[in-house]
Amino acid sequence: MTRSDTFAEFVATRSPRLLRTAYLLTHDWGLAEDLLQTSLAKAWSAWRRIDADPEPYVRRIVINTYSTWWRRRWRAEHPTEHPAESVLADHGDEVAARDEIWRALGRLPRRQRAVLVLRYFDDLSEAQIAELMGVSVGTVKSQHAKALSKLRLDDSLTLEGAAR
Repeated sequence: MTRSDTFAEFVATRSPRLLRTAYLLTHDWGLAEDLLQTSLAKAWSAWRRIDADPEPYVRRIVINTYSTWWRRRWRAEHPTEHPAESVLADHGDEVAARDEIWRALGRLPRRQRAVLVLRYFDDLSEAQIAELMGVSVGTVKSQHAKALSKLRLDDSLTLEGAAR
């Protein structure tokens, strides 16, 4: 297999999972797609150097790119008053509860949000998160604890309604 064949196969098989991670970080499908595309472009340039499973390497690129975008206050796209697509609200209560959780996650610092996303949505262990983010396991544990503590103290978040 050539370099481009293996990369194309990786993109075809792993993009949905990586896109989900990007969405959970950005909470915007357009930004998530941009984040994943930028990360895959970076991965392509390093593809020859990746010996083992490339998914953790690319996931780390996604996390690092996400962090640098927000450090630079990148805001290339702005929401509009009227979205292009309308969303059906068949499950209004569930949607409201999820939105409440998303808003609470959005108020967390980026590192804490990244730890929660990787832990609960990508189901990674503390050691995997530490390796992925380039920090110690202790840092992951403290960021996790701080994030959960902030969520518990968030007055606008009623977990009873969100736990359904």
